[in-house]
Amino acid sequence: MVHAQRRFRLGVLGSGKGSNFVAIADAIQAGRVPAEVAVVLSDVESAGILQHARQRGLAAQYLPPGRFRTKLDEVAEASYLQALREAEVDLVVLAGFMRILKGEFLRAFEGRVVNIHPSLLPSFPGLEAWRQALDYGAKVAGCTVHLVDQGIDTGPILAQRAVAVRDGDTAASLHERVQEAERDLYPQVIGALARGEIQVHGRLTRGFRPPAVTE
Repeated sequence: MVHAQRRFRLGVLGSGKGSNFVAIADAIQAGRVPAEVAVVLSDVESAGILQHARQRGLAAQYLPPGRFRTKLDEVAEASYLQALREAEVDLVVLAGFMRILKGEFLRAFEGRVVNIHPSLLPSFPGLEAWRQALDYGAKVAGCTVHLVDQGIDTGPILAQRAVAVRDGDTAASLHERVQEAERDLYPQVIGALARGEIQVHGRLTRGFRPPAVTE
């Protein structure tokens, strides 16, 4: 008997509205990403990302983050790992997850946690990166898809999309265009990962060259 090939399985973590998750789910439904969402987890019980997942009939769960404000505590980390392992996840996708992942979590999914950051790393790591770029006077902002390591926004870069800063931009207007670029780029990169097209050699990555600039 010939068995159907197992689909590439995603575990999505998010804390907010879930716009990047929606873009990924829509790309999967359209056949552009050869994967399936195995589970969606959130540290915020009322997060929009959970509502979007449930509307699509996907497994979605709130897991308490524990006693820390910016990271998962040990008990929470264990519960997230258990949920992801039970879902047989191949890739952990961070979609607006506002907690730092460290230690055991990253060891358990080494090289298999991906994030999108709203700047052209290594410039402007951390919070509100689009506002940092605008306040600094940068002429180009953008977004970066990267693997997650033990640092803050320091993992190997998989792809980037530049977004021109326009005269008269506000933080809100620039952020909106950066988010548009994110919603286009992130599903493309996840599709490339699912197809095994991206090779990682230390900090260097090869195999994926999306269009680079959004005006």
